[in-house]
Amino acid sequence: MRLALSHAAAAGDAGDVPVGAVVIGPTGTVIAAAGNEREVTGDPTAHAELLAIRAAARELGEWRLTGCTLVVTLEPCTMCAGAVVQSRVDRVVYGAIDDKAGAVGSLWDVVRDRRLNHRPEVLSGVLADECAALLRAFFTARR
Repeated sequence: MRLALSHAAAAGDAGDVPVGAVVIGPTGTVIAAAGNEREVTGDPTAHAELLAIRAAARELGEWRLTGCTLVVTLEPCTMCAGAVVQSRVDRVVYGAIDDKAGAVGSLWDVVRDRRLNHRPEVLSGVLADECAALLRAFFTARR
């Protein structure tokens, strides 16, 4: 989570919402990491989770991220939760809860919907206070 926080801080410094994500591969090593890039790239899908998932797939040479863990500073939205399911990530670990757009347990629970073909394990609240503080500071400075 600390590595994800450093990518989140870098995204915030670049003018994006400070969210960072890391993918840990099946052997326990970091295979991808990213921060939000929506503002930098003008791409509405450039969420940290999607960027990290794409980079991990390139690193592994396949779209199935079986055995991988996604670590992210903010609870994933519906788009990112869908990408987790589609990429077959085994575990999602996140910090701050997103009660306005979260789709991994708070507002929705896409990743544990029994109608879907893949349901990863979820661990929430990891360094939640630090993750939330980074977001609060970013939005306070914007106001």
